[in-house]
Amino acid sequence: MRWRGRRMSGNIEDQTGMRSRMGFPMGGGGLPIGGKGGLGCGSILVIVVLMLVFGIDPMQMLGGMQTPQQAEAPAPQVEQGEGTHCERSDTHRFACTVLADTEDTWNRIFEQAGSDYPEPTMVFYAGLGQSGCGTAQAATGPFYCPADRKVYIDTSFFDQLERQLGAGGDFARAYVIAHEVGHHVQTVTGISDQVRQAQGRASKAEGNALQVRMELQADCYAGLWARSVQQQLEPGDVEEALTAANAIGDDRLQRQSQGYVVPDSFTHGTSEQRMRWFKRGFDTGNVSQCDTFDAGQL
Repeated sequence: MRWRGRRMSGNIEDQTGMRSRMGFPMGGGGLPIGGKGGLGCGSILVIVVLMLVFGIDPMQMLGGMQTPQQAEAPAPQVEQGEGTHCERSDTHRFACTVLADTEDTWNRIFEQAGSDYPEPTMVFYAGLGQSGCGTAQAATGPFYCPADRKVYIDTSFFDQLERQLGAGGDFARAYVIAHEVGHHVQTVTGISDQVRQAQGRASKAEGNALQVRMELQADCYAGLWARSVQQQLEPGDVEEALTAANAIGDDRLQRQSQGYVVPDSFTHGTSEQRMRWFKRGFDTGNVSQCDTFDAGQL
């Protein structure tokens, strides 16, 4: 993806270094691996994925994510304004550029619909951060918090994306960011609230099925964004995004972690579904084609 020298978003906060400012120890504190009460490597792989991806608060599954009311950590000190956060590294500059591209895309789509697009903020953190949804930890990876309408990214996750899931390349990273922004679009348009209400009345399996549709719609939104910047794409970029979508399908992750799949427990969709809906957004460039909730077949 050709991204250097282009506009970077100003909707950025930087919590890098927050760990020491908040009084948390610099060492330790990670997820236990093995042993009594610990997590096995397979479980950690699933966690890495849940974070990836997308929209669900994975720390609730670990019992480690506090709700906004429970969070007792002091408010983080953040740096704001394009000249500080975005210039930390190429990874930061790239993420800021991708966020700016999503702003251009969704501002145009909302304007065509006669509405204003409330742009989200992206928050960088390293190891530990604080969100409106509770404590952010590196193990959760990128996530969107609807409580404060911010996307949270520990940039070390992008290395994990390549090393652990085999999804390298800058456009795989862009896909992750665009997917999280897709959850923001669902929040500001009211889709997320409708899904949560429906899940409250549904069985666990039915609630999971609704979550799958929401995640696949965010994938479709990511593809729609990719189409809007196709003049900046280089050969192989779309394939990188599809590789990432394939790597984080529920079926593939469950098979890798436990050797078998449980479809009723899927919350993000199969690898095939994730690739299909990203491609649908990319091929059509039409928001109405991303209505996964009325789709007879996912």
